[in-house]
Amino acid sequence: MLEQHLINNCAPTLAGIKCAGLFSYHYSSLTTVLRELAQLSGRLKAKGVYIDVLAWRKQAVLLYLYRPTLLEKELKKEGVGELLQQYGYSGRKTDNYLSHLKRRIQESDCFPHEIGIFLGYPIEDVIGFIQNEGKNCKCCGFWKVYCNEQETGRYFEKLKKCNRVYSQVFAAGRSLLEMTVVA
Repeated sequence: MLEQHLINNCAPTLAGIKCAGLFSYHYSSLTTVLRELAQLSGRLKAKGVYIDVLAWRKQAVLLYLYRPTLLEKELKKEGVGELLQQYGYSGRKTDNYLSHLKRRIQESDCFPHEIGIFLGYPIEDVIGFIQNEGKNCKCCGFWKVYCNEQETGRYFEKLKKCNRVYSQVFAAGRSLLEMTVVA
């Protein structure tokens, strides 16, 4: 069941197109979800993909699937360190940033807006979202777009195609591990 959710929510990350994906996974048994996460985590790490729990909620867990090598590139982009510093991030190391992100999520009822950086959204769109309080975007797809509308539209089409193909291939019997591109 968890594998199906990964395909539905994180196919571009599994394919190596996007640095990360995020989704809430509802479960009925804590023991079962912990076992599923442990098994899946070990198998995905061999491919350079990590799964991390950002928060536990009542009968749900917020899961973050990411490729450390791609995430590090996102975090080193111009202006990202300065933006994150405004929200208390320090150290400029991926592990430090992820630990702080977890704390920010656990301390709030809503997502911290800088989470877009950790999902590979362009910094201009993250800043646009923050400055406009989520309003006045040029278009909306996988995120709200404030800059480079045409280029982002093409990227959205690529992500949609990846989701479609991965869903079809998984439904036809290919395993999650077979579909995960090596980092």
